[in-house]
Amino acid sequence: MTGRSSAKARATRARILEAARRELGRDPDSSLGDIAEAAGVARRTLYEHFAGRAALVQGLAADAGEAVRRASAVARAPTPDAVTALARVVLTLWPVGDRYRMLIALAHRDLGPDRVGALLGPARDAVTGILARGQRQGVFHATVPPGPLGRALEAHVLALLDSVNSGLWTDDGTAATTSALIAMGVGPDLAATTIHRLRPSP
Repeated sequence: MTGRSSAKARATRARILEAARRELGRDPDSSLGDIAEAAGVARRTLYEHFAGRAALVQGLAADAGEAVRRASAVARAPTPDAVTALARVVLTLWPVGDRYRMLIALAHRDLGPDRVGALLGPARDAVTGILARGQRQGVFHATVPPGPLGRALEAHVLALLDSVNSGLWTDDGTAATTSALIAMGVGPDLAATTIHRLRPSP
Protein backbone atom coordinates (compact mmCIF):
# COMPACT_ATOMS: atom_id res chain seq x y z
CA MET A 1 0.00 0.00 0.00
CA THR A 2 1.46 3.36 -1.03
CA GLY A 3 1.78 6.25 1.39
CA ARG A 4 -1.07 8.12 -0.30
CA SER A 5 -3.44 5.14 -0.29
CA SER A 6 -2.47 4.33 3.31
CA ALA A 7 -3.27 7.90 4.38
CA LYS A 8 -6.60 7.68 2.53
CA ALA A 9 -7.43 4.40 4.27
CA ARG A 10 -6.63 5.92 7.67
CA ALA A 11 -8.79 8.93 6.90
CA THR A 12 -11.69 6.70 5.81
CA ARG A 13 -11.35 4.59 8.93
CA ALA A 14 -11.37 7.70 11.11
CA ARG A 15 -14.46 9.01 9.30
CA ILE A 16 -16.28 5.73 9.87
CA LEU A 17 -15.39 5.73 13.56
CA GLU A 18 -16.54 9.33 13.96
CA ALA A 19 -19.83 8.51 12.27
CA ALA A 20 -20.20 5.44 14.51
CA ARG A 21 -19.55 7.57 17.58
CA ARG A 22 -22.29 10.00 16.58
CA GLU A 23 -24.83 7.42 15.38
CA LEU A 24 -24.39 5.02 18.29
CA GLY A 25 -24.64 7.97 20.67
CA ARG A 26 -27.93 8.90 19.02
CA ASP A 27 -29.18 5.29 18.96
CA PRO A 28 -27.19 2.35 20.39
CA ASP A 29 -29.05 0.07 17.96
CA SER A 30 -27.93 1.98 14.85
CA SER A 31 -27.20 -0.44 12.01
CA LEU A 32 -23.97 -0.67 10.05
CA GLY A 33 -25.95 0.65 7.10
CA ASP A 34 -26.90 3.76 9.11
CA ILE A 35 -23.28 4.27 10.10
CA ALA A 36 -21.96 3.78 6.58
CA GLU A 37 -24.48 6.30 5.26
CA ALA A 38 -23.55 8.81 7.98
CA ALA A 39 -19.87 8.34 7.10
CA GLY A 40 -20.58 8.83 3.40
CA VAL A 41 -19.19 5.43 2.41
CA ALA A 42 -20.61 2.25 0.92
CA ARG A 43 -21.28 -0.66 3.27
CA ARG A 44 -18.63 -2.59 1.35
CA THR A 45 -16.09 0.10 2.31
CA LEU A 46 -17.10 -0.11 5.95
CA TYR A 47 -16.59 -3.88 5.88
CA GLU A 48 -13.12 -3.38 4.40
CA HIS A 49 -12.18 -1.65 7.65
CA PHE A 50 -14.38 -3.44 10.19
CA ALA A 51 -15.60 -7.03 9.92
CA GLY A 52 -18.87 -6.19 11.70
CA ARG A 53 -20.50 -4.34 14.57
CA ALA A 54 -18.28 -5.95 17.22
CA ALA A 55 -15.12 -4.88 15.39
CA LEU A 56 -16.48 -1.36 14.97
CA VAL A 57 -17.30 -1.02 18.67
CA GLN A 58 -13.86 -2.42 19.52
CA GLY A 59 -12.37 0.24 17.27
CA LEU A 60 -14.23 2.94 19.18
CA ALA A 61 -13.11 1.36 22.47
CA ALA A 62 -9.49 1.36 21.28
CA ASP A 63 -9.70 5.06 20.43
CA ALA A 64 -11.35 5.77 23.79
CA GLY A 65 -8.70 3.74 25.63
CA GLU A 66 -5.90 5.68 23.96
CA ALA A 67 -7.61 8.97 24.84
CA VAL A 68 -7.99 7.81 28.47
CA ARG A 69 -4.31 6.82 28.55
CA ARG A 70 -3.16 10.20 27.23
CA ALA A 71 -5.45 12.16 29.55
CA SER A 72 -4.38 10.08 32.56
CA ALA A 73 -0.71 10.74 31.74
CA VAL A 74 -1.36 14.49 31.57
CA ALA A 75 -3.30 14.38 34.83
CA ARG A 76 -0.41 12.61 36.61
CA ALA A 77 1.59 15.85 36.80
CA PRO A 78 3.28 15.95 40.23
CA THR A 79 0.93 17.64 42.71
CA PRO A 80 1.56 17.21 46.45
CA ASP A 81 -2.00 18.30 47.28
CA ALA A 82 -4.28 15.29 46.71
CA VAL A 83 -7.44 17.42 46.40
CA THR A 84 -5.91 19.40 43.54
CA ALA A 85 -4.58 16.19 41.96
CA LEU A 86 -8.01 14.53 42.00
CA ALA A 87 -9.70 17.65 40.64
CA ARG A 88 -7.18 17.76 37.79
CA VAL A 89 -7.79 14.10 36.94
CA VAL A 90 -11.58 14.48 36.77
CA LEU A 91 -11.39 17.77 34.83
CA THR A 92 -8.93 16.24 32.36
CA LEU A 93 -10.83 13.00 31.87
CA TRP A 94 -14.33 14.51 31.69
CA PRO A 95 -14.03 15.67 28.04
CA VAL A 96 -12.79 12.20 27.08
CA GLY A 97 -15.71 10.58 28.89
CA ASP A 98 -18.10 13.06 27.32
CA ARG A 99 -16.79 12.29 23.82
CA TYR A 100 -17.04 8.52 24.24
CA ARG A 101 -20.02 8.34 26.59
CA MET A 102 -21.99 6.28 24.05
CA LEU A 103 -19.79 3.36 25.12
CA ILE A 104 -21.56 3.35 28.51
CA ALA A 105 -24.70 2.03 26.83
CA LEU A 106 -22.66 -0.47 24.82
CA ALA A 107 -20.32 -1.63 27.59
CA HIS A 108 -22.16 -4.70 28.87
CA ARG A 109 -23.60 -5.81 25.54
CA ASP A 110 -20.65 -5.22 23.22
CA LEU A 111 -17.50 -4.93 25.34
CA GLY A 112 -17.70 -6.95 28.54
CA PRO A 113 -16.12 -6.23 31.93
CA ASP A 114 -12.58 -7.25 30.96
CA ARG A 115 -12.47 -4.85 28.01
CA VAL A 116 -14.00 -2.06 30.09
CA GLY A 117 -11.43 -2.71 32.79
CA ALA A 118 -8.58 -2.48 30.29
CA LEU A 119 -10.03 0.71 28.84
CA LEU A 120 -10.34 2.41 32.23
CA GLY A 121 -7.16 0.90 33.71
CA PRO A 122 -4.89 3.98 33.43
CA ALA A 123 -7.52 6.23 34.99
CA ARG A 124 -8.20 3.72 37.76
CA ASP A 125 -4.50 3.50 38.60
CA ALA A 126 -4.14 7.29 38.70
CA VAL A 127 -7.21 7.78 40.89
CA THR A 128 -6.31 4.96 43.30
CA GLY A 129 -2.88 6.48 43.90
CA ILE A 130 -4.34 9.93 44.51
CA LEU A 131 -6.98 8.60 46.89
CA ALA A 132 -4.36 6.69 48.88
CA ARG A 133 -2.30 9.87 49.19
CA GLY A 134 -5.38 11.91 50.13
CA GLN A 135 -6.34 9.42 52.82
CA ARG A 136 -2.85 9.74 54.31
CA GLN A 137 -3.23 13.53 54.19
CA GLY A 138 -6.62 13.27 55.91
CA VAL A 139 -8.55 14.99 53.11
CA PHE A 140 -10.58 12.02 51.77
CA HIS A 141 -12.87 9.47 53.44
CA ALA A 142 -10.76 6.74 55.02
CA THR A 143 -13.41 4.17 55.98
CA VAL A 144 -13.07 2.46 52.56
CA PRO A 145 -9.68 1.44 51.04
CA PRO A 146 -8.47 3.44 48.01
CA GLY A 147 -9.26 0.73 45.44
CA PRO A 148 -12.96 0.28 46.28
CA LEU A 149 -13.31 4.01 46.95
CA GLY A 150 -11.96 4.67 43.47
CA ARG A 151 -14.50 2.28 41.96
CA ALA A 152 -17.27 4.14 43.81
CA LEU A 153 -15.99 7.43 42.37
CA GLU A 154 -15.83 5.84 38.90
CA ALA A 155 -19.45 4.73 39.20
CA HIS A 156 -20.41 8.24 40.32
CA VAL A 157 -18.77 9.91 37.31
CA LEU A 158 -20.09 7.31 34.86
CA ALA A 159 -23.61 7.87 36.22
CA LEU A 160 -23.23 11.60 35.56
CA LEU A 161 -22.01 10.90 32.01
CA ASP A 162 -24.97 8.59 31.48
CA SER A 163 -27.25 11.42 32.59
CA VAL A 164 -25.72 13.52 29.82
CA ASN A 165 -26.33 10.58 27.45
CA SER A 166 -29.98 10.56 28.49
CA GLY A 167 -30.38 14.30 28.00
CA LEU A 168 -31.01 14.87 31.70
CA TRP A 169 -27.99 17.11 32.26
CA THR A 170 -25.18 19.02 30.61
CA ASP A 171 -21.83 19.96 32.11
CA ASP A 172 -18.36 21.07 31.06
CA GLY A 173 -16.85 19.02 33.87
CA THR A 174 -16.96 21.72 36.55
CA ALA A 175 -20.05 20.47 38.38
CA ALA A 176 -19.02 16.84 37.92
CA THR A 177 -15.62 17.52 39.45
CA THR A 178 -17.17 19.48 42.32
CA SER A 179 -19.52 16.61 43.12
CA ALA A 180 -16.67 14.08 42.82
CA LEU A 181 -14.55 15.95 45.35
CA ILE A 182 -17.48 16.34 47.75
CA ALA A 183 -18.29 12.62 47.40
CA MET A 184 -14.71 11.83 48.45
CA GLY A 185 -15.09 13.94 51.61
CA VAL A 186 -13.89 17.38 50.52
CA GLY A 187 -15.84 20.37 51.83
CA PRO A 188 -17.90 22.31 49.27
CA ASP A 189 -15.93 25.54 49.73
CA LEU A 190 -12.55 23.84 49.27
CA ALA A 191 -13.89 21.93 46.27
CA ALA A 192 -15.11 25.13 44.62
CA THR A 193 -11.87 27.01 45.41
CA THR A 194 -9.71 24.18 44.05
CA ILE A 195 -11.64 23.95 40.79
CA HIS A 196 -11.66 27.73 40.36
CA ARG A 197 -7.87 27.72 40.72
CA LEU A 198 -7.55 25.04 38.03
CA ARG A 199 -10.26 26.49 35.79
CA PRO A 200 -10.70 30.22 36.41
CA SER A 201 -13.95 31.80 35.27
CA PRO A 202 -13.66 33.62 31.91
